Amino acid sequence: MIVELEEVLFKINSLKKSLIEVKESLDLDNCKIKIQELQMKMQEQGFWDNPEEAQKICYEEKLLNEKINSYVKLNERIEDVEVLAQMAAEEEDIDSVEDIVNEVKDIESVLKKFKIKLLLSGEYDKNNAILNLHVGAGGTDAQDWTDMLFRMYTRWAEKSGYKVEVLDIFPAEDAGIKSVSLKVIGEFAYGYLKAEKGIHRLVRISPFNANGKRQTSFASVEVLPELTKEQDIDIKPDDLKIDTYRSSGAGGQHVNKTESAVRITHIPTGIIVQCQNERSQYQNRETAIFMLKAKLVELKERAHKDKIEDLTGELKDMGWGSQIRSYVFQPYTMVKDHRTGEENTNVNSVMDGNIDNFIIAYLNQKAK
Repeated sequence: MIVELEEVLFKINSLKKSLIEVKESLDLDNCKIKIQELQMKMQEQGFWDNPEEAQKICYEEKLLNEKINSYVKLNERIEDVEVLAQMAAEEEDIDSVEDIVNEVKDIESVLKKFKIKLLLSGEYDKNNAILNLHVGAGGTDAQDWTDMLFRMYTRWAEKSGYKVEVLDIFPAEDAGIKSVSLKVIGEFAYGYLKAEKGIHRLVRISPFNANGKRQTSFASVEVLPELTKEQDIDIKPDDLKIDTYRSSGAGGQHVNKTESAVRITHIPTGIIVQCQNERSQYQNRETAIFMLKAKLVELKERAHKDKIEDLTGELKDMGWGSQIRSYVFQPYTMVKDHRTGEENTNVNSVMDGNIDNFIIAYLNQKAK
């Protein structure tokens, strides 16, 4: 047991060093100064005259306070468990060892999550995420590939403790899907999944080719933040063109006989969203509206515009660029992220939702 306590003390020392690194990256003194500056702004007369700017300031102040409080709590826990471990070693208190070991393990886990969350400091990173998957070049294989990605993200969400809601799905006639929109619900869903935005490339022996030829297929992944009430934006009704149509695909008689599906076009930008999965036209319209708002906010961020009103049609097709990641099934197995160089030879594990290494590598790269 004494040997085990020595190992625990060594781990505690490592935790202390790791927390020092976190403290340096946080720049606590600067954080405190920034909080004071923000709080002074919040007390100024007319602070809420510009709600959008006021909400940003409140969010920034809240985020900085959360970071400081998390650091303080971790520092206190490490100091406390170090004292307990030293006392147990001096008094040869065998009964306390298990509790001390468990506390150290829990601190390790919390510290790891805290370090990751420090990378997620964007205005929308804490939000739920909306994923839109669309079939690319590659015919039937690309439709199947889009379906495979749908499963991969659903499995990742389940393993990460998130809930998934399918907002809209268009099955292909022969195999796979043409597109799907899903909402991933949970804290920091958008912060993590924004790493997945882009073109995903599949290389494999096609199961749909009688000659067994190797096929390259593509699918695009769009990731948007679901806006909170505080982040909500106004859209002029005159800027919207709303069409209704009959839903397609599985769903029984209701789907086939009623014009419950909704397609909304944002006239200034030309952005189109649609939803057909809800039971009523009203529900589909509400879902399509919040998807449109998320797209407009994400586009505003990418275009570095101050207001939604500044967006025009010339910005709607800002390109995806080349593929961000390749998934090779044959003649060898390899998943490689072309932005970070991160690799995994266990392609089946990746397709089963184990993509955290790619996400963390991307977040670390963006933080540099």
